[in-house]
Amino acid sequence: MNGKNPRTLKRKPPRASRLSAASLILKPASVKSAFLASLSEAEAAALLADWDFWARPEQRAPRGDWRLWVFMGGRGAGKTRAGAEAVAKVVREGKAARIALIAATQADAREVMVEGVSGLLRIDGGERPEFEVSRRRLLWRNGAVAQLFSAEEPDSLRGPQFDYAWADEFAKWRYPQEAFDMLQLGLRLGERPRAVITTTPRNIRALKNLLEAPGTVVTRAGTMANRANLSPSFLAWVKERYRGTRLARQEIDGDLLEDTPGALWTRAMLDAARVRDNPPLTRIVIGVDPPASSGEEASETGIIAAGKGEDGRYYVLADRSAGGLSPQKWAARTIETFRMFAADRIVIEVNQGGEMVESVLRQVDPSVPVTSVRASRGKIARAEPIAALYEQGRVSHVGSLALLEDQMCAAVSGEGEAQESPDRLDALVWALSDLSAPTITPRLRRL
Repeated sequence: MNGKNPRTLKRKPPRASRLSAASLILKPASVKSAFLASLSEAEAAALLADWDFWARPEQRAPRGDWRLWVFMGGRGAGKTRAGAEAVAKVVREGKAARIALIAATQADAREVMVEGVSGLLRIDGGERPEFEVSRRRLLWRNGAVAQLFSAEEPDSLRGPQFDYAWADEFAKWRYPQEAFDMLQLGLRLGERPRAVITTTPRNIRALKNLLEAPGTVVTRAGTMANRANLSPSFLAWVKERYRGTRLARQEIDGDLLEDTPGALWTRAMLDAARVRDNPPLTRIVIGVDPPASSGEEASETGIIAAGKGEDGRYYVLADRSAGGLSPQKWAARTIETFRMFAADRIVIEVNQGGEMVESVLRQVDPSVPVTSVRASRGKIARAEPIAALYEQGRVSHVGSLALLEDQMCAAVSGEGEAQESPDRLDALVWALSDLSAPTITPRLRRL
């Protein structure tokens, strides 16, 4: 590079000003070769870092007078990069000085939006900001500041004010509507405050509210649109694993799906009973559906915390499920969840491992109270009585439990769509079955 720092160069080489990677790739090989050969080393370095050249049309911030830009895409579709580049651009152009970065958790905000492979510290679109970890904020030399927030704490957005925001994976937020309402009230600086929302779509009311809001512009992309930047083995795996399923349309194609015909649960049913907080609980149970094998390719371990309230209703408190865990790790995670909620009992399915399943838990904590259950019917048949509790309005979810709810709304009664392994749903069924089981109260009789 002749000893020059490419960051000091013009970001857009003159010869590339009317081109994009998408348009160049369609030209004959001779044209592409001639174009690349015409670039100096400095221009080539600047071109490599020029997002406007490499971005696909749906990854670029829309033109015109919009307030919300929603980029819905499949896994790996380039949503995070689009959000980070949008923030970097408005900072570089002096169009934003107070920015909110909101993710599902503080860990997601830091590990994905800031430090991730497509995060603000990794993109090559200009000056990298300074990350003040302890204060959860990014600082640019021109005075712009971006603060990190967790959607698990909507009230943390009460008070601060912004002129720009980036909300990542909105559809998996625990309290999506509450958190975004607080953000909207804080977007009150500057002439034209705006927000970018990058998310994999899910059929939730909060996302539909965004799409229907005045001033919203939507772009979409599937996973395959970004295949040039994804591992071939990953693409082969997702094609094989999800081929022909509704989940593929949502997670891979980036489609916003309506309810599955014949499903035991609907989004409207879950949304109607959703609560922000639960009342005092008389009993708490951790339902567990362990995998049949271990390692990275193992099914998920379903781990669901649920309780019975003083009002007689049931509350699903948390989904702590995880995939690729060894027996020791899923046992430790289960015990951690048990202690986190000060639960009364663990209810665990032992079909796959028999007595060994309970013994794994005992190795972590010999004193933990465990009830072993054995399934005698299929998953859907076991789920139907629990679905009836929801229909009767006797169950609420505390916040949004996105991945669990995806499995619930895909569970079809009778001969519906086959489910690969709804482990989260099965753990939910075990927990609520235990909580709702009739209790026998001893009575004294006069002889």
